[in-house]
Amino acid sequence: QVQLVESGGGLVQAGGSLRLSCAASGRTFRTYAMGWFRQAPGKEREFAAAISWSGGSTYYTDSVKGRFTISRDGAKNTVYLQMNSLKPEDTAVYYCAAGPAFGQWNYWGQGTQVTVSS
Repeated sequence: QVQLVESGGGLVQAGGSLRLSCAASGRTFRTYAMGWFRQAPGKEREFAAAISWSGGSTYYTDSVKGRFTISRDGAKNTVYLQMNSLKPEDTAVYYCAAGPAFGQWNYWGQGTQVTVSS
């Protein structure tokens, strides 16, 4: 069983930065791929970024490439999403996810709100 707790959301002006954290419990964290998803008001949840269990591979949706960076710290059982050059369209609830492989997201956090004002 893996439990995920996100933090770091908030209100920021366009062009600003935020760093989201996702603290994971459970011994399987180190063998799991981790991902960040987001859901804007009135829209479906969408993929934002993912990182392999080793940290050696990362993936991003096109709209965040060059602005967001996903990373993980195995010693702290934590995955991060550094978000720079934020835009109003990045406003959403951001969710952390974990699973044995990309696309197999078995565990989800409760979400953290990110609001970008123009």
